[in-house]
Amino acid sequence: MKLAYKVMAYLIAVEVAVQAAMIVLADAGLSKYVEQGGVFDKATMESDASPFPEIVGFMIHGINGMMVIPVAALLLLIFSFFTKVPGAVKAAGLVLLLVVVQIALGILGHDVSALGAVHGLNALLLFATALYAARRDRAAQAVAARPRAGAYS
Repeated sequence: MKLAYKVMAYLIAVEVAVQAAMIVLADAGLSKYVEQGGVFDKATMESDASPFPEIVGFMIHGINGMMVIPVAALLLLIFSFFTKVPGAVKAAGLVLLLVVVQIALGILGHDVSALGAVHGLNALLLFATALYAARRDRAAQAVAARPRAGAYS
């Protein structure tokens, strides 16, 4: 179960990196499309046509953020109860909390654009926390390997 926990935590970190890559890909494609005279409005968004190839980045960002990462965070929390790694439940709980905050910021960012900046910062926190969660076992092993104070007195 430790391996499943570690893999899930690293997967979340990788998915956050994919999220960043996909949103930048989509934004760059959108900028290029508009510079070449394209118009990106509500009608274009609701159309079945693909105005520029990089628009797939918006779709991947949405699917990962609303489905893949939340499911992975829930699985991480479930696995954390069975790992017997000190601090695993707390780390997984924090990951899940940051995912919930990230989703809320992403949804609310459509109405309050300044929240987009907070959404980006929270993504960095989520990435770091997922790595922290993945490395809990290493930290626990290092603590266990240290000699206790006064053990040789």
